[in-house]
Amino acid sequence: MSGSAVFRALHHRRPPGDPLVLPGPWDAASARVFAQAGFPALATPSAGVAASLGYEDGSTPVEEMFAAVARIARAVDVPVSADVEAGYGLPAKELVERLLEAGAVGCNLEDSDGGVLKDPHEQAEFLAEVRAAAGDRLFLNARVDTFAHGDGDPEQAVRRAALYVAAGADCVYPILAPVQVLPLLRAQIQGPLNVLARLDDGGPSPAELGGLGATRITFGPGLQRRAAQALRGIAQGLTGTAGPAGLG
Repeated sequence: MSGSAVFRALHHRRPPGDPLVLPGPWDAASARVFAQAGFPALATPSAGVAASLGYEDGSTPVEEMFAAVARIARAVDVPVSADVEAGYGLPAKELVERLLEAGAVGCNLEDSDGGVLKDPHEQAEFLAEVRAAAGDRLFLNARVDTFAHGDGDPEQAVRRAALYVAAGADCVYPILAPVQVLPLLRAQIQGPLNVLARLDDGGPSPAELGGLGATRITFGPGLQRRAAQALRGIAQGLTGTAGPAGLG
């Protein structure tokens, strides 16, 4: 079974309360940590990768992003899906080729650019082109940015999702959807539903989000930011040491 087939199968027939949890590695070392912890697949976050490369979110050069994805995919034996933002302006065929060359089995594609929602029909056409170019070789996760950059209307999110599913998306990702609207989205959106778990606000656990309708859970750059916070604590603990000799 191909990596994309394995990854696709992980999204189906999941009971409520048991969503697919996909940690977001930002480099090869973090990918190995997550894989060794037993997670069956991983999903890179564009913002976390950007931070690891010294860029602001949305500013990573396309060559560096694909190189980072390739390093992550090579480092582990589990399927890796890649967040490639809005596609970097690449034609669908070239985008698919680059993802496959990097070793990715799937991708996230945003339906906003520069904080502005795209026309949903044009986005659906692009997703259809990606699906046609990829066939079944990539799992296509279509991000819906209504709650991030739109008016937050759940019905608008549902309409956009329906267009994307019809265009061939395997999963829909209404990023930043409020917890209280998840049951409505679950009831009205076909197929797997990706939900963002927010680690910084005491929100629901992955299992609780699964009970509300999430098929899969991702974390955006949350894990990378938690790791950076932990490293800052370690660095502060080193203040006042007597140099390398003082470290034992």
